[in-house]
Amino acid sequence: MHITLRQLQVFQHLAQGHNFSQTGTSIGLTQPAVSRSMVELEAQLGVRLLDRTTREVLLTEAGELLAQRIAPLLQELDDAFHEVADLGHAARGTVRVASSPTLSAALMPPCIAACAAHLPEVRLQLVDRLQQDVLAQVRSGEVHFGVVVEPSDTGDLDCETLLHDPFVLVCPAQHALAREQAVSWPLLRGSPLVLLDHASGSRRLMDAVLAEHGCGPETCPVVQEVGHVTTAFRMVEAGIGLSVMPGQAIPPAGLPGLAVRPLAPERLRAIMLVRRRQRSLSSAADKVWAIVRQCAQSLHAGTGGPCYAAPRSNEPTKES
Repeated sequence: MHITLRQLQVFQHLAQGHNFSQTGTSIGLTQPAVSRSMVELEAQLGVRLLDRTTREVLLTEAGELLAQRIAPLLQELDDAFHEVADLGHAARGTVRVASSPTLSAALMPPCIAACAAHLPEVRLQLVDRLQQDVLAQVRSGEVHFGVVVEPSDTGDLDCETLLHDPFVLVCPAQHALAREQAVSWPLLRGSPLVLLDHASGSRRLMDAVLAEHGCGPETCPVVQEVGHVTTAFRMVEAGIGLSVMPGQAIPPAGLPGLAVRPLAPERLRAIMLVRRRQRSLSSAADKVWAIVRQCAQSLHAGTGGPCYAAPRSNEPTKES
């Protein structure tokens, strides 16, 4: 049988109103369309449902039975449709957001606080992972979306740039370069470096910028590679080497005993929201995405921090 929901809805209205014209008016159909729908329904069922007179429409015994049986079914369907529609607009539940360690510490706490304040029925669960693990979890669907430093491969991801964050030099406060207002990249030549290891999303970008200015391993040996910025700071403090770090890695209160100087010419890394391409976010996840965007773009605008907000975009775009 090829019976449509529309045919059953028309029949239900007709069973209640007993009039083709009134039924058509109530559901937005012409009288011929109502009549045609009932002829098709009767043909599909192989039984007469209606006795038509010049004054009204009466239900046959089969029509009475069908009217009784479909009423609760249609009501259940209507309730289900409304429940699904409400779910699509509701903002509740747990939203899992993965972020690399530096961003988890510098960017995500204000986002979590803002989510708690503005979306009380949503729990933002932060998944603190190395960047490669963040991207893997986004791709597998284990998290709703991620916050990362511009990934090298975005073919299967939708990306939206949040911030542009400059690289800075971290050196002992007594170092000669600490006297500079801004340090030219070539001045690093001959200095040992302590850098984040290759699990960091920033290391690839650091290596490229250092090589561009003649500060590759031949002239600036990397003496230590570490997984956490705090470890790198302690090593710089101990005189093991200088460090190039993202601006966001620097605490708002600064680094006692260490100097932080801009590097010139300025080189920026892009901080991005990423999610699976062609996969819709839930209503709650979409609202959390918007809160993270707003927090990221207002955080440093209000504090004069080292990051620069990207132009706001209403839709995620591919970044290469």
